[in-house]
Amino acid sequence: MKRDSATKSIWQEGLAEHQSVNSWDKNEVYDVLIVGGGITGLTTALLLQAQGKKCILAEAHNIGFGTTGGTTAHLNTTLDSPYDQIESDFGANGAKQVASATREALDIIEDLVITHDIDCDLQYQPGYLFAETDEEVKQLEKIKTASSKAGVVASWTDHVPTPVSYIKAVRFEMQGMIHATKYIYGLAKAYEQQGGILLQHCIVNKLGKNEYHEADTSLGTIKAKLVVYATHIPPGINLLHFRCAPYRSYAAAFTVKDGKYPDGLVYDMQEPYHYYRTQKLDGKEYIIAGGCDHKTGHEENTEQKFVELEAYLGKYYQIESTDFKWSSQYFNSSDGLPYIGLLPGYNDIYVGTGYSGNGITLGSLAGKIIADLIVKGENEHADLFKPSRVKPVAGFMDFVKENADVISKFVGMRFSYEKIASLIELAPGDAVLADWEDKKVALYKDENGRVHAVDPVCPHAKCLVAWNNAEKSWDCPCHGSRFACNGTLLTGPARRGLTQIKWEDIEGD
Repeated sequence: MKRDSATKSIWQEGLAEHQSVNSWDKNEVYDVLIVGGGITGLTTALLLQAQGKKCILAEAHNIGFGTTGGTTAHLNTTLDSPYDQIESDFGANGAKQVASATREALDIIEDLVITHDIDCDLQYQPGYLFAETDEEVKQLEKIKTASSKAGVVASWTDHVPTPVSYIKAVRFEMQGMIHATKYIYGLAKAYEQQGGILLQHCIVNKLGKNEYHEADTSLGTIKAKLVVYATHIPPGINLLHFRCAPYRSYAAAFTVKDGKYPDGLVYDMQEPYHYYRTQKLDGKEYIIAGGCDHKTGHEENTEQKFVELEAYLGKYYQIESTDFKWSSQYFNSSDGLPYIGLLPGYNDIYVGTGYSGNGITLGSLAGKIIADLIVKGENEHADLFKPSRVKPVAGFMDFVKENADVISKFVGMRFSYEKIASLIELAPGDAVLADWEDKKVALYKDENGRVHAVDPVCPHAKCLVAWNNAEKSWDCPCHGSRFACNGTLLTGPARRGLTQIKWEDIEGD
């Protein structure tokens, strides 16, 4: 199974690419076109197909290619946005509803696993959040109080399965974990058994509408009455591009010499925080740990983030071997809650995005909410998570902070980057933004010494891409589009890759 990165996650190990089984009728007008084959797309597709909707799912690469294949697969009723902040922004009832919705999301996952007999290592574990400083203790007390008030079962504990010294800790009951790609493979199988159509390597280039939607794709035209974008940020320029910011997180799976593997999900309160869990793969136990998050395109040396993570882990664990290390991209919303429902300005296009680091949980919730809206016209959580929500207080300063950065790059970065004049210092495996006879180019030298040149301007919104040396990709810091070293599109919202430049074009030969 391939992923949108040069590194390999633990979830790719031993998995071949999913083989689709059902044939596509190009003359059919489908009830729903789902774009994207990750947790949101496959959950939505299966729930709709099981309720009698005729669905077709289009994935640009293979299922699990994006964030789902790079998750650490925690299942939480406690989110990256703590309940004291949720209560402050959305009220006590809003916090209770978030707790109820996330509990429902975990129930949905369990129900699908049982109903369709999916072998994916689903298990419930307690979650632990610990404070290492007096300031963190004050924040932890607020989180514990607000979490309990919202309905999450939380208690103080003197035991946390971590070698890190701490002052105070909270235990959250009935959190969970899962093998992410085995789970979505099971969803795909169940969806196709219900008669659903799954198209892989099918890039949706453009969406038009007459009597129904007509999606121009790399495999032909798909016709559908409704569309669901399960691609984080939908293509084109819309409101969500200014309400979500892309981030990267780094993870490693390693064995330990002393055989002490954490029994539970563990989180510290640093900024950015570290997180841990155990995963058994082919009979071998691993600790999966992550952290070192940053905004996409804002780190010059992303490979250094792996070094920092491994150095941190090495202080506390007797690491025997690190067999997997990878990074993945996620999106933070401006007010801390995901956007799920109708895309603003449309009555027949749905979207789910802004999950932060809780993608498996909130992607499953999105599938349920969107399926209910399509089939029943309502869902009890829809109003809280609707993308069109406008709250003058909730997340306003975060919105300004996130989007001041997005807008400044969107408007000015195209013209303001530093000139880099020489190619001589470019070593194999390195990349650089350069000026060549007054023409702006992004250059990458592969391990064979061949230089690849592409236009560095993202075709989505004309921002300048940045090099990600950990994943060997060009990443857009504005809205999260990612491109391979030769400019090929990896993930949207861009609809096409970076323009490849031939040397004779630059040199004028």
